[in-house]
Amino acid sequence: MLHPSHAGWLAHDTPGGFSALMDLYECNYINMRRLLPIMPPASAARVSHASGGMDLHLRIVERCRYTSELILTYQFGQEQGPPVAEPDLRIRVYHDARLAEVVAAHLRHSAFLATDPLDPGSPDRVHLYNRWRINRFLYKWLTYCLWQGHRFMEPHQTSA
Repeated sequence: MLHPSHAGWLAHDTPGGFSALMDLYECNYINMRRLLPIMPPASAARVSHASGGMDLHLRIVERCRYTSELILTYQFGQEQGPPVAEPDLRIRVYHDARLAEVVAAHLRHSAFLATDPLDPGSPDRVHLYNRWRINRFLYKWLTYCLWQGHRFMEPHQTSA
């Protein structure tokens, strides 16, 4: 289940229908489980270090029996002021359904994702397309992070 054998499933970038979006959510769940094998408790924060890559930051916002919400981001330091989180994704993981979806996204440097991609007031086709785009971004980003060697391990675990 947690092996990258699903990589060819999403070879195209064209958004499909609702079932294609659900397939994307499933792939995101698989990649999230590879990145984060054990879900930490609520309020936990973790940092993954990968050789030659930026540190990946994770914060658990909420942890329930069937769902968890987390923030995943890089943090860019500034000469003055707090670090800038980019991309800044809030992800809901459905443990029972084995799905993961972006529920909020803040991407300052990406014009096509700068607006609220999950605006429930948008027409159905636009809403589906925007959900596809931001979750496709998550899929590609998770794949890249895994390729770099990122993993969030519990403090007592070591990576093999």
